[in-house]
Amino acid sequence: MDQAATAEIKKEYQKNDRDTGSVEVQVALLSSRIAELTEHLKVHKKDHSSRRGLITMVNKRRKLLSYLTKKDAARYQELIKRLGLRR
Repeated sequence: MDQAATAEIKKEYQKNDRDTGSVEVQVALLSSRIAELTEHLKVHKKDHSSRRGLITMVNKRRKLLSYLTKKDAARYQELIKRLGLRR
């Protein structure tokens, strides 16, 4: 993921112009990296180090979403709807 894509995702999910670390921004960035890595692993099936990184990212996203559920369920519902998670 290049810097332009990262900046675009941050701009879309941030609360204000200096917000880069909120849960929404972190989850959105992780989701885009997970999608890219999933496509990579479809082609390179034996790339086990990347698979380990993917699993780490999925677990981190899961923990962040769990935290957001406890803190603010309304923000959680809005975020998963915007990202298209949890069909």
